[in-house]
Amino acid sequence: MIVPSYEKARFNMVEQQVRPWEVLDAQVLELIGSMPREHFVPEKYRGLAYADIEVPLGDGQKMMFPRVEGRILQALDVQPEETVLEIGTGSGYLTACLARMGGSVISQDINPEFTEQARKKLAELGIENVQLRTTDSLSDDVESGPFDAIAVTGSLPTIPDNLKQRLTVGGRMFIITGESPVMTAYLVTRRGDNEWQTEALFETDIARLINAPVTRKFEF
Repeated sequence: MIVPSYEKARFNMVEQQVRPWEVLDAQVLELIGSMPREHFVPEKYRGLAYADIEVPLGDGQKMMFPRVEGRILQALDVQPEETVLEIGTGSGYLTACLARMGGSVISQDINPEFTEQARKKLAELGIENVQLRTTDSLSDDVESGPFDAIAVTGSLPTIPDNLKQRLTVGGRMFIITGESPVMTAYLVTRRGDNEWQTEALFETDIARLINAPVTRKFEF
């Protein structure tokens, strides 16, 4: 039996997928280069953990491309003392990365199986600064906050005002909005009590958050 070389695959992922996508932050590259992504991939897809694909998770959900995960981590630039909200736990991989960078993470997912799987996988890696919640983040108020960083891991039609309000002054939110097949990733930074800066980062196309509002199309 041939045991796959995950370390080599991880190195290749960083050098051939993540870095060429303008992820140049040394801390982010080191983190991605050391985090065992295969640990978070469903067993039957483990051999694809470092491939340039969106790995299926079940329930119609997928892991994001590694290059997109790298851009999220670089854009948010989470500091060791900061608090983070993640909307859409999914596999728990990005949760683990955010937890390694920040002080504490609240991660929410609507799927209880994802929550429990992530809880187990994070515990196995000794990651303890994460609070996992099973809830619909689009309809349920977040008990804690405000947050220094918010990562939204599924797309939405527009940027919700209630999420912008959850940011501290100086806080950053990564979010992808628009309609398939062309969506835009944004970094939203709160500059004051009633002032936000929105920066377009790149174009992409990812699955919507479950229960995301549906944009009504005009019919002629």
